[in-house]
Amino acid sequence: MGEGERFQLGTVGALSLSVVSSVSIVICNKALMSSLGFHFATTLTSWHLLVTFCSLHVALKMKFFEHKPFDQSAVMGFGILNGISIGLLNLSLGFNSVGFYQMTKLAIIPCTVVLETLFLGKKFSRTIQLALIILLLGVGIATVTDVQLNALGSILSLLAIVTTCVAQIMTNTIQKKFKVSSTQLLYQSCPYQAGTLLISGPFLDGLLTDQNVFAFKYTNQVLAFIILSCLISVSVNFSTFLVIGKTSPVTYQVLGHLKTCLVLAFGYVLLHDPFNWRNILGILIALIGMVLYSYFCTRESQQKANETAAQPFQVVEGESDPLLNAENGNGGLTDAVVPKAPVWNSNKDLHA
Repeated sequence: MGEGERFQLGTVGALSLSVVSSVSIVICNKALMSSLGFHFATTLTSWHLLVTFCSLHVALKMKFFEHKPFDQSAVMGFGILNGISIGLLNLSLGFNSVGFYQMTKLAIIPCTVVLETLFLGKKFSRTIQLALIILLLGVGIATVTDVQLNALGSILSLLAIVTTCVAQIMTNTIQKKFKVSSTQLLYQSCPYQAGTLLISGPFLDGLLTDQNVFAFKYTNQVLAFIILSCLISVSVNFSTFLVIGKTSPVTYQVLGHLKTCLVLAFGYVLLHDPFNWRNILGILIALIGMVLYSYFCTRESQQKANETAAQPFQVVEGESDPLLNAENGNGGLTDAVVPKAPVWNSNKDLHA
């Protein structure tokens, strides 16, 4: 099997792992929060990250991956920013209507496109832009209901959008700049993410729920679902870094909207959640957008691969500048890199 085939297989595996684990944790968290009354989303996310770090530490001791230290200031800034973005997303949900929160999540894709275009010089073709527009339209029809605006909620949403976009772009760029894998980056950044949320989580949850996480009655059933949620989160966190590292922040957000559509469908089939023609129409349009996005991305990748393969022959024939060969030989690293009617949908599927 060639290197390109192995990379494509690894990418498909990462995408599949992300979808399965994220949908699983959303269903688990819905049972925990909607049925059992445990509404402390930010604190739960900090526990997710602690369990993820402990699991990776055990894996490191068992030599499943190699520890690769690099710029600690970059790791610390990245970890704290990730923690802040999760807290802001939960605050945005708490101070806005569900419809406006869904609009906030939809705005992450165009914001990411703008930031990557302005600061990283990345180009998005018109076909890719069209596919993204169709996708966002479909998800908007399926998920956005009431949209109520207020000043504080709008500011929190804007901050949540910007910090989430920057954090996801950093996930991709840090892995390639320092040549670290998703596992190595996740292992080193987890303590800073968990620390940020452990400190702020009880306060934010108390502000949003008027309850004290430490005064909650932890029954055996609640503890069982918390443990299950934390175990699934290891896969969610790992696959998040893996997908962004192997693809791009925009592709990860597209995948996130696919998860939203799947959660809606599973909620209707398994949990008998309310479902209407808007949900069905929106999901169908969103799926069309996702298929088009995947098709155009694959086609453009193949075109670039063909152009790259043709370049060495052109160099030999024209005996052009030898620096061209050196540049072609140092390509970017392609190593691997938390929905809510009530509180359970607070983006935990993307930032578990």
